[in-house]
Amino acid sequence: MTTLTVEGMSCESCEATVVEALEGVDGVERASADHEDDAATVEGDADPLDLVTAVNEAGYDAQA
Repeated sequence: MTTLTVEGMSCESCEATVVEALEGVDGVERASADHEDDAATVEGDADPLDLVTAVNEAGYDAQA
């Protein structure tokens, strides 16, 4: 499991956008996001750098 810090999420719609971006990365089995905790969790064997890139491209600031 990989946990990312994600800044910029302010609502459930933001969470859905982040989850959609993460689920588009090869190797992701399941993703979730929580705007109150500024975090996203990913299950699978995806490269953390690819996860960060996907979230950043979706308009949020992610760090592994």
